[in-house]
Amino acid sequence: MRILITAGPTREAIDPVRYLSNRSSGKMGYAIAEAAIAAGHEVLLVSGPVSLTAPAEAELISVESAAQMYAAVRVAILRCDVAIHCAAVADYRPAQIASEKLKKTSENLTLELEKTEDILGSCRSPFGFEGTLIGFAAETENLEANALAKLERKGCDYLVANDVSRKDIGFDQDENEVIIFGADGSRQALAKQEKRELGKAILELIPARENP
Repeated sequence: MRILITAGPTREAIDPVRYLSNRSSGKMGYAIAEAAIAAGHEVLLVSGPVSLTAPAEAELISVESAAQMYAAVRVAILRCDVAIHCAAVADYRPAQIASEKLKKTSENLTLELEKTEDILGSCRSPFGFEGTLIGFAAETENLEANALAKLERKGCDYLVANDVSRKDIGFDQDENEVIIFGADGSRQALAKQEKRELGKAILELIPARENP
């Protein structure tokens, strides 16, 4: 089986030296990729900028911005049976990118932001992906309500949610604690554990008919 995995953050340029981004390290997505390879699957890893080494057996596509990740996923997803969207994609980017480094010339600076491409929300339509779709939700409040709304809105089969307001799990940590919500109404809480172990559990969500 061929699995598409997105991982890491995106960077949205402000000027030639600055960008908007987030604290994602890519560790969760890379852990899932390693678990999938160990289970005998083919992995296509679409990764934002991280300080990690991709598994040698994975087909790696390195991107920087949300637009680049959107384009890469759009081309690749129909070659895959499962798509796991773990990347922390920026929701907004600067509407205009300065051609030169911005100087500190005033007390305040206002940036106009515009929405980035909705990668997860585009998988069903317009991409036309019909395989198993697993998304992630990084939340700081109302975790269950926000996750269930995203699950339905994006057309996912499963939505993996975690509380990124905690300092001991999630972004840039080796461990995580998640709740997995299913479109079938299922709910599975996975206690705090290493991300590589969570990766194995997430792969178990894939229907038996799609396993090799």
